[in-house]
Amino acid sequence: MFAGFAVRRRRRGSVRLLATVVTSALVAGGFIAGASAAAADEARQHQGGAAATLNGLTTFDQAVLQVDGERQEVPAGLFEMTVDGGGTLKTYCVDLHNPTQDGSRYLETSWDQTSLGGNKDAGRIGWILQHSYPQVDDLVGLAKAAGTGPLTAGTAAAGTQVAIWRYSDDAQVQALDPAAEKLADWLEKKAGTVAEPGASLSLLPGAVSGPAGTRIGPVTVRTGADRVSVAPPADAAASGIRITDARGRPVVSATDGSRLYFDVPAKAADGSAALTVQASTSVPVGRVLAGTTKSQTQILAGSSQSTVSATATATWATAGAIPALSARKDCVEGAVDVTATNKGDAPFAFELMGLTHTVLAGESRTVTVPVAEDQAYEFTINGPGGLRKTFTGILDCRTTGSTAVALAGPQSGGPGPLSAGGTSSGPVSADDGPDLAETGASGATPMIAGIALAMLVIGGAAVFLLRKKKDTGAED
Repeated sequence: MFAGFAVRRRRRGSVRLLATVVTSALVAGGFIAGASAAAADEARQHQGGAAATLNGLTTFDQAVLQVDGERQEVPAGLFEMTVDGGGTLKTYCVDLHNPTQDGSRYLETSWDQTSLGGNKDAGRIGWILQHSYPQVDDLVGLAKAAGTGPLTAGTAAAGTQVAIWRYSDDAQVQALDPAAEKLADWLEKKAGTVAEPGASLSLLPGAVSGPAGTRIGPVTVRTGADRVSVAPPADAAASGIRITDARGRPVVSATDGSRLYFDVPAKAADGSAALTVQASTSVPVGRVLAGTTKSQTQILAGSSQSTVSATATATWATAGAIPALSARKDCVEGAVDVTATNKGDAPFAFELMGLTHTVLAGESRTVTVPVAEDQAYEFTINGPGGLRKTFTGILDCRTTGSTAVALAGPQSGGPGPLSAGGTSSGPVSADDGPDLAETGASGATPMIAGIALAMLVIGGAAVFLLRKKKDTGAED
């Protein structure tokens, strides 16, 4: 199933927008319209922070889940992730009925881009994380406070996960171990509300633009780290692009609140460049990690010193339209918001589903592209001066509390299954789509073909929701 955007060139300053919203089955089958090798190399939209790989469920005990009158035993506890560049994360699941895939890739993200964004109890989950294992690693003291009797690491993790599931998934679930169940009940009853933590590292906004011969920005650093390193564009020596402060002084390191600029020479050819900031810090407890493929959304329970990074891009030109392009999941609308900001001296136009949209000089516009729940998507945007931006991901904005749970096979190194929420035929690489076995595509090709055809017809008649946004920098 996909919706293709019509493309044609109109005049100087126009942009061609080719977007494809693809089902998980078609992505797994290798069918991605409008994608090229160059587009595939681009990163998924990410506001910055940790990027990690799921190792599996490491500290757990058993729980009993009731769905539609059926009782099912499931493992409950802590997962472990390895952070790109170094570091380890401990996480709990906040998406009980979805599967996990060992080896899945995850990106740190904000609550509003996941099911927690519309969950009135998200703050209670944050409270549980701060007041239970592993943040409270004194198991004797925790057991005494909760009146549970003796706790092990496994039963403490299970009790904590059960309490979280009751708020994240509204699940009817109990820990099998009596002490773990008492801990879950105590945490559920005592839970207060805490605010969502900020990102471990982000750059806001993630895309800026402006005329050549000026300092383009600012891009503001947001981080809990004491200091971050600032890496200039890869071809900075040849292009003359520098990263500076507001006064034009070169910047090689920054702190929270630092404002960075791209200093672009007046003779620079029209183009774009990226800067990257990096730090070693603990990722804040309560940050969400979302899978880049279909895999359970996780929430952070503990972090070692970990490598975190963020990237921002700049686009410049000597004249005409000068767009900055960004995208963000919109879980309220069930969509992806694609935003174009024009810092040039001429209108910036793009065509979408047969309609031409114009962003005047100094203005911005957001196009909200509906995407079905659990659907993979890819948007490739081409603009003047060789600008090319690709956004890919999967929309996972809801939990499915009425769905029966199937269990995976044994977890290596432990007696229990991978997790509740589905089977897995093996690990998924960072850039692969979900396995066909997971989507059921291997046995449903005719159905998928019929649905795809129907969606093409519907897509041709659909009118996308469009709205203007003066402020494009929603903070992560």
